[in-house]
Amino acid sequence: QVLSLPIVVIVHGNQDNNAKATVLWDNAFSEIDRVPFVVAERVPWEKMCDTLNLKFMAEVQTTKGLLKEHYFFLAQKIFNDHSASLEDFQSRSVSWAQFNKEILPGRGFTFWQWFDGVLDLTKRCLKSYWSDRLIIGFISKQYVCKLLSTEPDGTFLLRFSDSEIGGVTIAHVIRGKDGSSQVENIQPFSAKDLSIRSLGDRIRDLGQLRNLYPNTPKDQAFGSHYNSEWGEQ
Repeated sequence: QVLSLPIVVIVHGNQDNNAKATVLWDNAFSEIDRVPFVVAERVPWEKMCDTLNLKFMAEVQTTKGLLKEHYFFLAQKIFNDHSASLEDFQSRSVSWAQFNKEILPGRGFTFWQWFDGVLDLTKRCLKSYWSDRLIIGFISKQYVCKLLSTEPDGTFLLRFSDSEIGGVTIAHVIRGKDGSSQVENIQPFSAKDLSIRSLGDRIRDLGQLRNLYPNTPKDQAFGSHYNSEWGEQ
């Protein structure tokens, strides 16, 4: 006999997401010489960060991994804590329940279900944008407002949707004649939306978008992602 890699048997495609979570947790956090099926119930957050980063880079097939600020956002999400510092999170451990059992506050899905949706969307539709660092992605709506509120009219950035699985949204600032600013989030685009019309072309279509945060003209940032055939018609 020989120990195999972890296997999960499913009977329907809707179980695929949870099966992937089980395999990922087992592969990443079980001990080599463990008793069969025994796996840690809690793991250090830093180990979880390494695992999420390796998974993201492997699935998307990119050399551009997650950054420190991405981990901070993910920690706030999984721990439901917006008051702790980056250093505070580094000493914490995360449980299987927080990873893929407990529903995120105000949502209908777990942390892993949300993260896996981001993986799938990026792999299918956003690989080149992510690899060119045009998508911040892992950032809260509240922090986006803080970043954009002092920027010129038409400044925008891209973030993964908090409210939908597998969605990317564009946040942009609208500055009134009186100098007041308002940050708006465009309805998230799904993989289906982006298969009909690419993200680059959608950004070109939207006249209210001018500069990618902090100050890159959108045609300079996204020009190589525009569909040239569309422009020639």
